[in-house]
Amino acid sequence: MDRTNGIEQLRVTIYTDGAASGNPGPGGYGVVLESSAGHQKELSGGFRLTTNNRMELLAVIQGLRELKSDNVEVVVVSDSKYVVDAINKGWLFSWVKKGFKDKKNPDLWRLMLPLLKKYNPTFQWVKGHNNHPQNERCDALAVIESKKKGLPADEGYEQSR
Repeated sequence: MDRTNGIEQLRVTIYTDGAASGNPGPGGYGVVLESSAGHQKELSGGFRLTTNNRMELLAVIQGLRELKSDNVEVVVVSDSKYVVDAINKGWLFSWVKKGFKDKKNPDLWRLMLPLLKKYNPTFQWVKGHNNHPQNERCDALAVIESKKKGLPADEGYEQSR
């Protein structure tokens, strides 16, 4: 735990990945949360028709939604250049100013915005499929979800088609 003004601050690292078979096709997301207090939690879900980028975004959103405290240092680790660069290079805020004109996934980016404001996470990119244990676990969770039967609709995607 980091010390800030004499108070121990919890650090949570959120590892994320998304997958889609066919892109678009059946897809899933996987999340591993690890805290500096030693806690770990896994999350996953899937949809019958979606895209890889949507699942990458949704993984981050679901991980941030899982946080229980505002007083936490958050690091998001993702193998998605789409997500990490949109934040770190400031593209997202340009897209917001332009009303997401000609941009994909505005529904999910709009869900992410208040979470970014609330938690002010740091985003780190990690190369996918490179033996990073948490990234590999997230990928496995996402793929497992994408292969399940009877997956629900990704309404944000299906309604935008």
